Amino acid sequence: MSLDLFTLQGRVAVVTGGNGGIGKGMAMGLASAGADIVIAARNQEKTSQTVKEIEAMGRQALGIQVEVQRAEDVSRMVETTLDRFGRIDILINNAGIVVRKPPEELTEEEWDRVMDINLKGMFLCSKAVYPVMKRQGGGKIINIGSMMSLFGSGVVPVYATSKGGVVQLTKSLAIAWAPQNIQVNAVLPGWIVTDMTSGIRTNAPERYQAISERIPAKRWGIPDDLRGLAIFLASAASDYVTGTAIPIDGGYSVMGN
Repeated sequence: MSLDLFTLQGRVAVVTGGNGGIGKGMAMGLASAGADIVIAARNQEKTSQTVKEIEAMGRQALGIQVEVQRAEDVSRMVETTLDRFGRIDILINNAGIVVRKPPEELTEEEWDRVMDINLKGMFLCSKAVYPVMKRQGGGKIINIGSMMSLFGSGVVPVYATSKGGVVQLTKSLAIAWAPQNIQVNAVLPGWIVTDMTSGIRTNAPERYQAISERIPAKRWGIPDDLRGLAIFLASAASDYVTGTAIPIDGGYSVMGN
């Protein structure tokens, strides 16, 4: 019998920030390929709705309230997942926030909060699943960066700094954990229609138009556009792919002026 490289049957995936936007799009993609899903996020109402949608697809799902920057919350997330499913095969580190201020106006507290959630939280979650994946003989970690992992930004400087760090953390974990058959890769979304970006079209129409004109694909992405890449990076199809950072942006990052 031939191996279906893209099946996720029998696999369990934890998706932080998986109750909306990019995280939800990826979670739904993994579920469509056969994975059972744990949605680890802050907003319980949104999480409960996402769990219902996944269960309607015929998959098992569990919602866990978690603050990824708190080690005790992350430990509880892993323990609760193991109690329910007995394994963790895939981790998608998607939880993140943004503060829109020029660097000279950022407070120390704002800097620390963005870095704690976007980067420290990613490290804590990855470290927490490592012994589980090692014991199981391997696993997949998918870190969500941004096009700001490639570009600087005077508008969201601390966000850009945290997302640049995501790429270096990805490379470092990939090197460290390759002998344990754990592949670690990053996804760098471009302009995707989410709650985080939805206000641009109405609040800054000229900026929205300029962004749209620069995208070679001539459209903004939607969360569903992340499904295929999520399945690839979570499946056996990517067993020899590790330490990469893959833009998914309709060509935005390679477009000249």
